This record gives sequence, C-alpha cells and structure tokens, in this order.
Amino acid sequence: MEGSDTDVGLQKLMSNGGLPTATVLQSGQQHSVQQPHPVRALPHHNLRSRLNTRRAPPELIRKSGDCNVTFNNLNKRRSRYLQDLYTTLVDVQWRWTLLVFFMAFILSWLIFAFIWYMIITVHGDKELDANSTRQPCILNVNNFAGAFLYSIETQHTIGYGARVITEECPEAVFVLCIQSITGVILQAFMVGVVFAKLTRPKQRTNTILFSRNALICLRDGSLSLVFRVGDMRKSFVIGAQIRAQVIKERTTLEGEVIPFHQYELSVGCDDTTSDLFFIWPMTIVHTINPQSPFYTMSAVDLMNEQFELVVFLEGTTESTGTTMQARYSYQPSDILWGHRFENLIYFDKSSDNYVIDFRQFNKTKEVSTPLCSGKDLDEFRAQNADPLICYSPANSEQIVCLEPEIFSQMDVRVDD
Repeated sequence: MEGSDTDVGLQKLMSNGGLPTATVLQSGQQHSVQQPHPVRALPHHNLRSRLNTRRAPPELIRKSGDCNVTFNNLNKRRSRYLQDLYTTLVDVQWRWTLLVFFMAFILSWLIFAFIWYMIITVHGDKELDANSTRQPCILNVNNFAGAFLYSIETQHTIGYGARVITEECPEAVFVLCIQSITGVILQAFMVGVVFAKLTRPKQRTNTILFSRNALICLRDGSLSLVFRVGDMRKSFVIGAQIRAQVIKERTTLEGEVIPFHQYELSVGCDDTTSDLFFIWPMTIVHTINPQSPFYTMSAVDLMNEQFELVVFLEGTTESTGTTMQARYSYQPSDILWGHRFENLIYFDKSSDNYVIDFRQFNKTKEVSTPLCSGKDLDEFRAQNADPLICYSPANSEQIVCLEPEIFSQMDVRVDD
C-alpha cells in the first residue's frame, strides 16, 4: 500500500459538528491536524528503523535452538564435569568423543601389554629356547609386540589360537580375569556413549520446523499472536505439547529491575489446549487478553519494545521413545502485524491423500487489522466504536492513528 495513495476517510463527524483530530506518525514525530475532508497520509520510508533507534539485544535462543549463554567463574568446573563423565562425553563435540573413544582402548591395550610383558620378563620366558622343558606363562609371547597383540586378543576375546596362557603363572591367570572384566566395562561404557550421542533427542529436533515470522492479526474478533510449527517426518511426536514465554525486562513495585523476566503465555491450537495432535503443521495461537504481556502493546509499541518470544515443542519420539524439546525464538523484528498465514493443506484426488505444501509454510498475506493495542480495542468495543483498520506497518510506509476519544462518537473506515 503506497502512502501517497492511501486515503483515510472520516465517514461521520462528531455530533456537535466539530472536526476530528488525526495523528500522523512520521519520523517518530506526531502532528495533530484538523481535516474536514479525508486525511491523506504522507509517505514515510523506513518507518521501523526510524522508530526503533535502540539496537536489539542478541538472541537468548538462537534460530538453531541453541542457548546463547556462557558460564564464567565457576569453581572446580573441570572436576565437576569429570565427576559426571558420561554426560560430559555425550554433550561434547564429536571430535572429542571419538578422541576419548580411541584413546581409552589404545591406552588399555598398552597398559595390559606392559603388565603381560613384565610377567614374561620376571618369569624368564624371553630366555627360553625351543629345547627348554620349562613351560612359559604365555605361549608364543617373547617380546613387547607379542604382549601387545596378546593384550588385544584377550580384551576383545579374538582368540586366534597362537598365543595361549598356561597354568604356569597364577599371576597371569589373575591378570587375565582383570583384563577381561575391564574390557567388558570399557566397551559397554564407550559404546553406550556413542549410542547415546547418536540417538540424542537434539538430533530429532532438526526436522522440527518453526515459521520464520510470528504474526499478529484478528482471530474470532480478538487480537492474537500466531506462529506455525511443523514436522518433516512421518513418525509422530507423541504427547506433543507447545509452550511459549516472553523474556523481557521488568521492574518490581520495590524498584528492583529483573532484566530477564519470563512471562508464560497461554497458547494452544484450534479449540484444544497446549496438547497437540501433531500430524501436520499446526498454527499456534495466543489470544491477546488482559493476562497477556502484549495486551497494552500497539503496532508502534511493538517496534520500540525489546523482548524475546521463546517457543518450545516437547514430546516423545515415536521411533526411539526418547523425550525431545525443540526451541525457537522471535525478536520484535520477526513479528508481522496485520498478517495471516497462507493455507498449506489440500486434498489430492489423484493420490487420494492430503498433501502438505511446505512451500507455503512461511508465506503470509496482509489482512485488515487494528493498529491499536488489545486493551484499546476492548475499550473501543465497550463504547460501541469501530477502531481504525489498516495494513500491517511492517509493510506500510506510514501509520495513521485517530485519537481514542473520537471513536466513541464516530465510525472510521479506511478506503484502499
């Protein structure tokens, strides 16, 4: 909608014959004008960037779902991580996990190879010749290389048959038992780490999609914030639940400033609660009511606010039975006012299937939406007045607002 072509029609003047007052927002300034004729809004370029002069803070939750949080000045940090070695190895990057995997086995082979080599050295097996009648502790092991190969064969029960322990040395029998038990424990631990890393719920979240933008529009007569969530896989997320929080600064009655206060939002899909029957992409709705942190926020306020909308999808993966949590976040610049999602589900008669067109997943269309806050909208309706309707300021080159007191005495309509 071009600003130079936008006419705001004043269909009915006040009953006393006075002229209504219109406020045209331009470059962060307000000009009150009295017009007996339709008011033409002047063009305004780059409105969002001019109104919101403060630099937006970095995201707390990145688009990948990772938390942008670093921990500093922790006492005994390394020792605490080593006390929970299993979780540490699962959480670290793959290169560190594989390094520990290889080093653990190689070191265990070398340690027991050294023990076997010491046993045959003390017993004098290295000096035995072919004509000797004394039986060695281990057959066909005469040097460290042979001891190393025997260590590998023993720990992993390979059993080639050339190197065999005898009953000549009781200490060798004891070491054999210890290495067999150690090998089983080490293998179970390391294989468990790799398996847990491969089946982490985080990998399942890679196929969970969130819409690029959240939207604010009218739904059933109420301003609502909506966003989409979808799953690329055919296997279901069982018991899927959706949550949303707004993280922003809050000042208490005592003057304490809480920089990252978490406001829990009431969200759901269609007529259900936060529990989802997640068989196709769902449109999640938060109704902007008096309990909502967006209730007093108008379209202009949204541009100047600093907050982060964080959404969570939790559930159990059908294929593995593990619990997963997918995360995404929206900044105020990611929220479009006066938009609605395009439909992406249609029935294909040729295949007799319902088809999900993911090309439409992020597509939106502009719809007529009040620019006022949800609180003002309720007050206008309580006075049986119609609030100003126009397009989303995210795509408009101007914003035109009428003073609230006018709406109790007049009807307002926007002529495209």
